Amino acid sequence: MLICGSLSEFGMDLMKHLGLFVITLMGQLVVSVASAQEATPVAKPVSFYRQVRPILQRHCSGCHQPAKQGGNLLLISFEQLQKGGDTGPTFHPGNPDESNLVKQISGEKPEMPPNSDPLSPKQVAIIRDWISQGATNDTPAAAKEEISPEKPPVYTSSPVITALAYSPDSSLLAVSGYHEVLLHQADGSAPVARLIGRSPKISSIQFSPDGTKLATGGGAPALFGEIQIWDTAKRELIRSETIGFDTLYGINFSDDGSLLTYGTFDNRVRAIQVADGKQVMSMDAHTDLVFGTTFSLKNDHVISVSRDMSMKLTELKTSQFIDNITSITPGALKGGLMAVQRHPKEEQVLIGGADGEPKLYKIFRTQARQIGDDFNRLRGYAKLDGRVCSLQFNKDGSKFVVGSSNATTGAARIYKTDVEQPFAELKPHSAGVFAVAFRPDGQQVATGGLDGVVRIFNAETGELLKEFLPVTITPSIAAKR
Repeated sequence: MLICGSLSEFGMDLMKHLGLFVITLMGQLVVSVASAQEATPVAKPVSFYRQVRPILQRHCSGCHQPAKQGGNLLLISFEQLQKGGDTGPTFHPGNPDESNLVKQISGEKPEMPPNSDPLSPKQVAIIRDWISQGATNDTPAAAKEEISPEKPPVYTSSPVITALAYSPDSSLLAVSGYHEVLLHQADGSAPVARLIGRSPKISSIQFSPDGTKLATGGGAPALFGEIQIWDTAKRELIRSETIGFDTLYGINFSDDGSLLTYGTFDNRVRAIQVADGKQVMSMDAHTDLVFGTTFSLKNDHVISVSRDMSMKLTELKTSQFIDNITSITPGALKGGLMAVQRHPKEEQVLIGGADGEPKLYKIFRTQARQIGDDFNRLRGYAKLDGRVCSLQFNKDGSKFVVGSSNATTGAARIYKTDVEQPFAELKPHSAGVFAVAFRPDGQQVATGGLDGVVRIFNAETGELLKEFLPVTITPSIAAKR
């Protein structure tokens, strides 16, 4: 009993002390909460480089870049933004309400960006806060590279070639570079021009059917995608369309040159009008990156290939997904698809991808799908080492050229469309071949890839005719670095 009584008294004592502790703690919490409510919240510093610059790049710099200076205003770097344009300074540090930049993007009907969706309230707030905080520049020194027609890229080594295209009259060969397309004489004898834009990566190039325009798909990874349309005679940028948040792929003109299709990193296929950039088709049925697009023979459907191992058919007018042209049976296709082109004269498409085997398919299904079938497939061709990265028919569709890449080397071949074995092996290639092109006059083919060398071959014999670097190398710069 004494023990129980002692424990009871101890428990009551403990409860008293705990009660005092809880009361004291609650009082401290109340005081802390009251103090927090009275304190003025401190806004987090806004970064120009990480927050403001991406907004300007994605929504504004298409019209305000070195190749196309709307209002004499450039928005590629802090220094250019600070300089302003025809309307004066773009911002006044500490005073967002008096800053032209804020005035242009704010209000019920913002003036900028024109012919596009306005910036979101959050994006406007970021820019306002940055100016309110003093509009400081935190761009890293290593990122202050300025590239423009006046300050073209300087190369210490040849860039990886990701795209090639011949002009319809067979006079020019367009080669992808860093922030630019390099135009060369078709035989590789001399450079002709440099089309310098803002996209560091050019993933696809195509001339319009009449040769008056050149379009590119590309962008800056994790920042923006861009379509550029150039006047090939004047070497001037006609239109720049900023689309999405990563590089665009597989750009392709319709046969009359009025439309462009392209694929995106976020699984989408789109078609736009060349004249004004207006979107006329949208298809989201793919489940992975879309690498290639092409039109049907009547230009009323779009065919697309993706890393999701499928080739899909979409009606242009309605944006309706119609069918998987390839088999939908699991395991029927070995890996993603990288390239597609329509036959010049038939409702057929040539595709290639991770399994290294070029394949020919008819576009439209003529019988009901059966489980396990690959009904639309017409022919498979002898495999190349690695994955097929690029392919192209000649002008009449009787032949095509293919380039491939694996971990250590690359290969390129010419096939006759009605024969499974290659017509000609194109050698030597010691590195991956990422781009091929068939000259419209049928005389030559060109290849390019990881080693940055353009090689030109005789299309009849496969003989190597010429190889050259598409850029000028500046060793002295490499030495300084």
